[in-house]
This record gives sequence, structure tokens and C-alpha cells, in this order.
Amino acid sequence: MGGFFGAASHNDVVLDVFFGVDYHSHLGTKCAGMVFHDADEGFQREIHSIENTPFRTRFEDDLPGFHGGSGIGCISDTDPQPLLVRSHLGTFAVTTVGAINNAEELVEQNFASGGRQFMAMSSGKVNTTELVAALINQKDDFVSGIKHAQNAIEGSLTLLIMTNEGKIIAARDSMGRLPVLIGKSEAGHCISFESFAYHKLGYRDEYELGPGEIVLIDADGYRTISSAGDHMKICAFLWVYYGYPNSNYEGVNVEVMRYRNGSIMARDEAARTGVPQVDYVAGVPDSGVPHAIGYSTECHTPFGRPFIKYTPTWARSFMPSNQDVRNRVAKMKQIHIPELIRGKKLLFVDDSIVRGTQLRETVDFLYECGASEVHMRSACPPIMFSCKYLSFSSTKSEMDLLARRVVQDLEGDEGQRHLAEYADGSTKRGGCMLRTICEQMGFDSLGYQSLDGMLEAIGIDPAKVCTYCWTGEE
Repeated sequence: MGGFFGAASHNDVVLDVFFGVDYHSHLGTKCAGMVFHDADEGFQREIHSIENTPFRTRFEDDLPGFHGGSGIGCISDTDPQPLLVRSHLGTFAVTTVGAINNAEELVEQNFASGGRQFMAMSSGKVNTTELVAALINQKDDFVSGIKHAQNAIEGSLTLLIMTNEGKIIAARDSMGRLPVLIGKSEAGHCISFESFAYHKLGYRDEYELGPGEIVLIDADGYRTISSAGDHMKICAFLWVYYGYPNSNYEGVNVEVMRYRNGSIMARDEAARTGVPQVDYVAGVPDSGVPHAIGYSTECHTPFGRPFIKYTPTWARSFMPSNQDVRNRVAKMKQIHIPELIRGKKLLFVDDSIVRGTQLRETVDFLYECGASEVHMRSACPPIMFSCKYLSFSSTKSEMDLLARRVVQDLEGDEGQRHLAEYADGSTKRGGCMLRTICEQMGFDSLGYQSLDGMLEAIGIDPAKVCTYCWTGEE
């Protein structure tokens, strides 16, 4: 996925942008970049790979060469950025977050309408941020260009632009799938994906952009230059998995939602069938932990940590593009505490079950360590569809998803027409899927949070939440 941070101030903003971008490191592990604007010297930019080196370490030697009263930066899990572009709109820097599913079509359309070339290549494909810049440049001003790009793209587009005057333009995706927030300090303003990123830098909450809203920001303030739309579909996974615990989206804190979500899951399970009698409820680190705390509190069962993540050297494993590397990292960084496993009945809560590639190995390991029972709970419903709005995983086919593979194994193509039933554990098909996964993975029991329960935990109008990866509904 990715995230961004920008600032405009009467003071130098280099350190604010440096630390602000760093606080988005949980959102990607591929590359990062920063660009600053100085009234006398113009733009200064650096882009580096962060696949093997953390952001701060990779960029700290660049800091002495940066200066300016405005700057933007990003963590990107797709293409190198921010890009510097020179066009009829002037020279500007641009960084984007989102997904473009019709990129090749848009490239060909650009050639057909007189475009001659794309210079920036990433993994053999056109850099999507350069493609966005090309779409923007088809219009006579930034607002018209941004709207044109968002309308042309199948997927989503959230972006920052820094003009050759040092002003920052922020645009939230037309359906508000990702958050964009403005912070204010005594010396200026900032723009961020994560709210906590600017709280630590002395900025206070000032404004949250609405869906499709475009805002112009400088040191003295901000103003809306294109109004927000009426319809929102913010990504539910922001609360379930993506978001850092102390972030707030649409007024709802991530950690609070996760506690509430685990509690609702245990409450509903107790009312249906009763919760398993276990020695410990445990969370799969990191984001599974608060869901597990909520679950354990509701069912009055001790919370334990039979698995600990070794954090000094291992980065978050969800993001690397290579699946084998991701699996290996996940295995190596999880270290166990035998005294909390041997002879114990354990219930684990994970934020989600996507492919299930690591689950069987984990369960086998727990039994090898002497666990007497292993139960698994997912803090969200079965994932049935690959996300087409955000690059949250490297899933190439929906058959990569555990739930879809099991449905195919059980009923073939006929089963694919009954996904809603399979997603509901109370139905005959849903119960069959749960039993099959238990047999394949070696669980003593398996449960998923219901869609209604998850939406209750988020607590905003359900119509404003995107649940496409569970329901397939736009």
C-alpha cells in the first residue's frame, strides 16, 4: 500500500517531513522518497529503496542537503516516488497512494491522444505516479486534472502535489477509501495519512478531508478548492489491520475498535454456541493482539502471549512482494514461550485469514511444542474477493484466497455462486467450509467475525464503509 506526509511552514520543515514520513513505515517496505522546496533554490529530492534498510537509516545522510519551507514524502509499496514533473502546469512534485487496474489501457489512450513516452519504469511497467501526472497534465489546471485522473482510473487515487511555489495540494480518493488529515502548529500546517504522525511533531488535529475533496495548503492555512462528495466507502481494513493503534479515522480510534471487535466476536459466539474453554486467549502479533484482548476480556479468560515477535531486527512481513520471503520472515520473527504452550488449550485471534499459507505450519509447531488444543478466530469475515481499490496484498488470483480455494474444493464452480452462504458460518455451506478448514489446518475449532459484528465495532454508518473483499459489492 503506502502512505504520505507533507508540511508547509514559516520554518524549515525537513525534520517534520522526515519523521512524519517515517511514521508511515508500517504501510510499506519497498521504496520511499522526499522532496523539499526552497524559495531560492527550488526542489531537492531523494528516492531510495527501503527493502533491506529502514527509512530513517536510509535517509539520515541526506538530511544535511535538504532545506525548505515546504516538503512532501512517501512510503511506497509500488513505484519509486515522489516524482518531479515539468509541464504546462509548471514544475511540480507528486506522490500517490491507491491502485490503478486499467493502467495499460490508460497508457495506450495517452499515446493515442498525442503522448509520446513514459520515462519512469518500475518492474517492467509504467510508473503509476507518472501515469497519474500524465493524466493531470491533460487538463489546464490542477483541480481539473486531478478530477480527470480520478474519473479515468479504475481503482482509487489519493495524492499530494507540491507546486513550484511551495504550496501543497492534497486530494482524497473520490470515494474516501483512505484518510487524509490536516494538522496545524504555530508555524504552519501538515497533511498526513496517519494522524499520530503529526501529533508527535507538535501539530494538532485541524481538518479531515471528505471523499473527493481537494485542498490547497500553505504555511498560513488551507482552503478547499474542490468540495467533498456525498458518498464515502472508507476501507474497513484500516481498523482491522492497516492502521497503527493510535490513529483515528472518521473519529474512530484503531485500538479502541479492535478491543470492541474482539469483545463483540466473543459476545456473539457465546450467545450462539458458547466459547471454548481454554487456558489462554492469544493474539497473533501485532494487529491480532488487541482483537484478542477484547475477546479474552469479554469471555473472562486469561490473555497470554505464547508467541512473541522479535522486533529489534524484523520488519513487518505482510508487505514484501515476494510471498516466499514474506513467509520466511513471518516464521523467523515469531518466537515461542514453551511454558505457555505445553499442555495448554489455546485460542488464537488473528486480524484476518487471507491465504492461510502460514497457518498449518504454525498449528503443527504448536502441537509439536505440546499444546493440547489450538482454536483459531479471525477478527474479520472470510475474505472472498481480492481488493481492487488498494494494493493491500500481492494476491494475483482469487483462488489464492483460502476461503475461495476451499469453496472450489467443496463444490467447484457451483460453489462460487453461493459465496454469501459460505461466508456465514450459521448456514449449512458456511459450517461445511469451517469444518473443512479446520481439518486442513488442524484447528480444534475455527470462527470468523461476522460482517455485522465488524461494522458494529467500527461504529460509523455501515453504508460509508467499503466491505468489497468480503461481499464483492461495490
